[in-house]
Amino acid sequence: MGRPHVSTHQLVAGRYRLLDIIHRETNRICWYGEDIGIGETSRPCLVTQIGLPQDPHETERRARARVIRTFETMALLCPGRIAPVIDAVEEAGVLWTVTEWVDGTPLGELLTEQGTFTYVRAARIGLELLDVLEAAHAEGITHGELSPGQVFVREGGSVVVTGYGLAGATLAPRLTAPSYASPEQARDERVGPAADLWALGAILYTMVEGRPPFRDRGRPETTLKGVDRLPLRTPVRAGPLTKVVQGLLRKDSRERLTRPVVREALTRAVSEEPEAALGAVPVPRLRGTYAAARVAGREWSRRTMVAGTALAVVTVAVAVLAVTHGLPGTGTSAADAPSRPPASATDDGTGGGPGGGTTAPSREATPTRSPSAPPTASSPAQPSASAPADALPPGFDRYRAPEGFSVALPEGWKRLDNSRQADLAYRVVFGAEGDHRTLAVTYSERVGPDPVAVWRDDVEPTLERTGGYRRIGEIRATTHQGREAADMEWYAEVDGDRLRTFGRGFLLGGGRGFSLRWTTPAAEWEDKANQEALSTFLRTFRPGAD
Repeated sequence: MGRPHVSTHQLVAGRYRLLDIIHRETNRICWYGEDIGIGETSRPCLVTQIGLPQDPHETERRARARVIRTFETMALLCPGRIAPVIDAVEEAGVLWTVTEWVDGTPLGELLTEQGTFTYVRAARIGLELLDVLEAAHAEGITHGELSPGQVFVREGGSVVVTGYGLAGATLAPRLTAPSYASPEQARDERVGPAADLWALGAILYTMVEGRPPFRDRGRPETTLKGVDRLPLRTPVRAGPLTKVVQGLLRKDSRERLTRPVVREALTRAVSEEPEAALGAVPVPRLRGTYAAARVAGREWSRRTMVAGTALAVVTVAVAVLAVTHGLPGTGTSAADAPSRPPASATDDGTGGGPGGGTTAPSREATPTRSPSAPPTASSPAQPSASAPADALPPGFDRYRAPEGFSVALPEGWKRLDNSRQADLAYRVVFGAEGDHRTLAVTYSERVGPDPVAVWRDDVEPTLERTGGYRRIGEIRATTHQGREAADMEWYAEVDGDRLRTFGRGFLLGGGRGFSLRWTTPAAEWEDKANQEALSTFLRTFRPGAD
């Protein structure tokens, strides 16, 4: 796909001036523009830039013709719901589509600014989109490129859809936003209405979870491979929309929910809370350029545009930065993990071992020596319930972390690494110089309600992309000091060394949770000292929230 540099001083097709970027998606940029080719006046318009594959010009001309032809059909089917196309132009490997000004805000922009929507608000928007899709599908038209950037939300909550006509215009399985492609698109198979239902499910998922079900991985082919092969991460904020979202995001297109079933589920979600539904879609927080264009209407001028641009407000959302850049030292972006990170989703598959992250200042509390007691003979995964919490084996000291938790550590161990995400989650890694063993403690305030699902749906897909990963046995539901918990064990390879990790995640309530990951060289896993260390960690760990 082409990504040529575009200057805001240039004219597209000799008449459309680019003024401001409204929204970005993979291989798609939506611009504020003005059409100066209509005499002495000018008018606002939306100019969308889409990179075309390296195909012959025949394909590119077909893309232009298909966009215009499909819009004309959709405009008759859904008046007021489809952005009127003014022009479509191919220049230097880029397809430019020009539509009339849409009095609304891109859904993707609203999500960037507001993070997540309530399930009521998401259901309302979903019903609006379903209306458009039903009208199109009845005439045999598939959108095939639906994503939050193709949906504009008006002040009253109604939506306007752009992007019709792109699907099938080139040989590429998906031109824009591959994170919202269906598995059949990812496999470059025949695309039909079921692909749009998948995209609707992905948009609903994004609205309530704050992230797409499958993250963008930089290269379209890599993203599409993830859509096709990775399991769906269980939604944790969808409430009554959970089943409909999961039903729309079934990999097999034949198993996806039908439109009537989806409509019934979305309608029920809205009707269950009518007061919330009435206020579900507040007036979008329009940027200055939006407001200027709305006030000026068709009498809009260059002077108005300049004034509007000067008033534009740029908002930097800390949560979005956290999701985009991830946690230091993980080796992965936080988009791999859910935007509500599970108790153990912030490590890199090595059990939280030290590595490319920034080492925090020591801030170590002074370890306090506890009276010695005979070693416990209980299993590491199920420490003896009768062992006193403060009775430590010889060679262990209780460490009280400044974050609030405490745990008994082997003598000489210290903090090796500390990572934090937007003050909502942290990971502390303990170890010693020359010792290949590590203990990682992770805390989160955004944990799903099922600890087994956290390991299976949120953590394991990330681990599977690490070298030599192999799970040992099943993920086991258990309890930890009376709390819901789950255990998982696995192998991984780091710098040619085979490691084994035991992980336990447990819930504190209110979306909060901890995980402990104990990692040793695989060949040393059964050593008595290592089994005793794990048993001691599990028995003596105390959350600060207690």
